[in-house]
Amino acid sequence: MGAWDGDEQQLTAIGTPERTLLTREEAHRPGVPKTQVRVISVTSGKGGVGKSNLVINLAALYAKAGRKVLVLDADLGLANLDVLLGLAPRYTLQHVLEGEREMGEIIVPGPGGSSIIPAASGIEELTRLSPEDRTTVLEEISSFASTYDLLLLDTSAGISSNVVFFNLMADDVLVVLTPEPTSMTDAYAVIKVLSLRHARHSFILVINCVKSAAEAAEIFKRLQAVTNRFLDVKLTYAGHVVLDERVVQAVCAQRPVTELFPQSAASRCFQNVARSLNRLALEM
Repeated sequence: MGAWDGDEQQLTAIGTPERTLLTREEAHRPGVPKTQVRVISVTSGKGGVGKSNLVINLAALYAKAGRKVLVLDADLGLANLDVLLGLAPRYTLQHVLEGEREMGEIIVPGPGGSSIIPAASGIEELTRLSPEDRTTVLEEISSFASTYDLLLLDTSAGISSNVVFFNLMADDVLVVLTPEPTSMTDAYAVIKVLSLRHARHSFILVINCVKSAAEAAEIFKRLQAVTNRFLDVKLTYAGHVVLDERVVQAVCAQRPVTELFPQSAASRCFQNVARSLNRLALEM
């Protein structure tokens, strides 16, 4: 058995009929209520592509639109959502895994009325969750996640066991990349691992830090051409985010750019991505 081959079994085993995180296959069975929480993992092959920034802006937009949004900072060893938002959580996921707190006790308010499960930073042990730790995470989230409409998982970059685990939790895997060649290569690596080793065959792409929509479309076409040739996967384009000085200003102010500068070019891009994800949910 591979290092992560037991993750799908863990996902199906956790929870009760009333409160559970369903696997993608279970969520699409006839008769399953469509009110089940939608789980989206936001991942990347390379760090520094703006993944966490996308998460906090999507959370803010969906929460302001009336959705109940929960965000899990799943970059467990190098958490940064709290820094991006100027938060100082007293308790983190580390306290849950050590049995000191329950998941519901560590939640802190997020942008737009969303909720955030903070993770710890600088704790090496959290970068490699044990099977018991994974079970704890699933059980704790399953105990209350059904009260939310949307669960966003902000994973770490790369193809570690933690990254694979959290991507297997999701209904939709959203891969963020930039025009840098290394970002594109590493994004392909994530897609390859999840498809060949874990039978995930559908991915949503967002291209960040581009100069124009045309540049983003070209990057998507190039990656799609490679995956069409070598992998049995479907890539769906959810949009792009342009280079915008307002994003830098918002990060320095520790606020989502969609809140601080809602009419900026980047904010309009984030809004378009949110609308695309809504449309994709309706098509599922």
